[in-house]
Amino acid sequence: MIKETIIGIDLGTTNSLVASVDAGIPVVLADRDGERLLPSVVSFDKANNSLMVGQKAKRAAHLNPNSTFSSIKRFMGRRSNEISEKEILNTPFDLILEGNKPVSIMTPDGPRLPEEISSEIIRTLLETSKTRLEQKISKAVITVPAYFNDAQRLATQKAGELAGLEIERIINEPTAAALAYGIDKTHSNAHVAVYDLGGGTFDISILKLDDGVFQVLSTSGNTKLGGDDIDMAIATWVENQIKKQQPSFHLNTESTRKIFGAAEEAKIKLTKAESTTIALPFLDGTNSYEFQLERHTLEKIALPIIKRTKEHCLRALKDAELSTADLDQVILVGGQTRMPLIQQFVKETFDCQEFEESKGSLRVGNDPHKPSGPILNTSTHPDEAIALGASIQAAILSGALEDLILMDVTPLSLGIETFGGLMNVIIPRNTTIPVKAGEMFTNALDYQKSMSIRILQGEREKADDNWELGKLIIDFDPMPKALARVGIQFEIDSNGILNVLARNTKTGEEKILKISSAVDVDDSDVQKMVEESVENAFSDLEYRQWVESKARAEQTLQASMTAIESFGTKMEPEDFESIQQSISDVKKILSQENPETQTGDTQELKQILNLLDQQTAPLADLMMEAISEEWLKKQGIIE
Repeated sequence: MIKETIIGIDLGTTNSLVASVDAGIPVVLADRDGERLLPSVVSFDKANNSLMVGQKAKRAAHLNPNSTFSSIKRFMGRRSNEISEKEILNTPFDLILEGNKPVSIMTPDGPRLPEEISSEIIRTLLETSKTRLEQKISKAVITVPAYFNDAQRLATQKAGELAGLEIERIINEPTAAALAYGIDKTHSNAHVAVYDLGGGTFDISILKLDDGVFQVLSTSGNTKLGGDDIDMAIATWVENQIKKQQPSFHLNTESTRKIFGAAEEAKIKLTKAESTTIALPFLDGTNSYEFQLERHTLEKIALPIIKRTKEHCLRALKDAELSTADLDQVILVGGQTRMPLIQQFVKETFDCQEFEESKGSLRVGNDPHKPSGPILNTSTHPDEAIALGASIQAAILSGALEDLILMDVTPLSLGIETFGGLMNVIIPRNTTIPVKAGEMFTNALDYQKSMSIRILQGEREKADDNWELGKLIIDFDPMPKALARVGIQFEIDSNGILNVLARNTKTGEEKILKISSAVDVDDSDVQKMVEESVENAFSDLEYRQWVESKARAEQTLQASMTAIESFGTKMEPEDFESIQQSISDVKKILSQENPETQTGDTQELKQILNLLDQQTAPLADLMMEAISEEWLKKQGIIE
């Protein structure tokens, strides 16, 4: 039975769209003016007590710059101390930044969270869908960049709810794009890369398409890299040209907006033209400026920004354990990919063939006619692909489409800190979601009353080298070491949001943490972490081996000294002396730990521990005899 219609929404940095599946065909819905793209711009007109969204708001930016807000997506779900100086300088409206608090935006109505402003964009898309579909709409699927963290995803969900929608699913933008390209085209064992460069974010995902199953093998990207950065670079070029003519020229909010708008317009024109004029009449109220911008100059300006996507492409391929020759297609998504330079850059990065005129089926590994290298696929409107994919996922959820399964992955490993400052991974990187996994843990010290569970995200062996997402504290009755039991369960839902549960197995007491503020770090830092995990693989492994050997050594020392104290007099003198010497050797090695690397001679420690195990075997026998004798006495079997 088909449920009510669920719409698909692409809440973009530059433009937003809404789509729906009609008679099995996904369609982007146009507004009353016939426009399918809604600029993600909101403008407040306090004089008339009104609010504008889309094209009208974009036009109002020149007249009302301090009350017009664009690229809001970049600030959703982020905290004040995560905003860089560069972002502040390049933002033409006022941000309210207070320590660790969420970023707010100063509007004529007072401070507002980014998701509150974004909700106005979604509300406009909702009205368009109601008008075009001529029915009540209350549910939606919304897309987000693959590298959006938990807080950013929750902010997106909140924006939808503030607009009056129930958010059925949040899916990654590259995955949505693959759905748009892949419907009715899936064959066995096809591999596709989705290169998605939008106004404010970049994502690269590698997917496997197999008999209706879309599985994300790997993903990488940068939530603060996109077409806006190219616009800013062009705007900087324009400002430098102005200062050559007028060194005393001073930028204000209004002139910044005008230059930024002219830069974006020039970039779009140079997609097809070889040259364009940037005209800035009465920029400062008096002076006018005009510059000629050639495509080759634009490409020189933009290339360093575009090159920043390459490391993510190579990382995604490596994580998927594929080469460019294993790919069948590279799909271009996002309006910025119309730029000829980007198409050429992607073609060279992935060793692509030109896209064939016979648009349609994916060619797979066992196709004898497949060339060496994937096809560069630009067959679907790059601005519309994500919204179309969201509508397909929405139709799957409503029952309007069947026989498609969507499987996403988590981009970084998740786990907890364990004894010795190590990270214990519970959900490995690139695990298909939704997923649930858990382990049992015990108290590391005698008679401790509680356990602090530190939740981590990252790829390093040492806990402090990863990111802390949150903490849970669970109490239990004081017990000797290793007797208390706490079950830890991680669950990532279909929206990519993490829930952590800790349970005292004796009392049944539970603590649940829904992480609402995951650490939002520059994706260049995410990339750096992954690279460092490879670069430091040997030192990390050395650290883990030392910590584990050290823990074993400390336990063995304690047990050996206790046993000697109780039973040493019953041993042969030479055996007693040998054990004492080994104990001394173990202590010496432990004392020689390097304070900088927090490691020591693991191999030597293991050898002496093995020797100590052999030497204390007679002690263990004496202890077992004493325990058995005590038990027999208690049972009255012997006196």
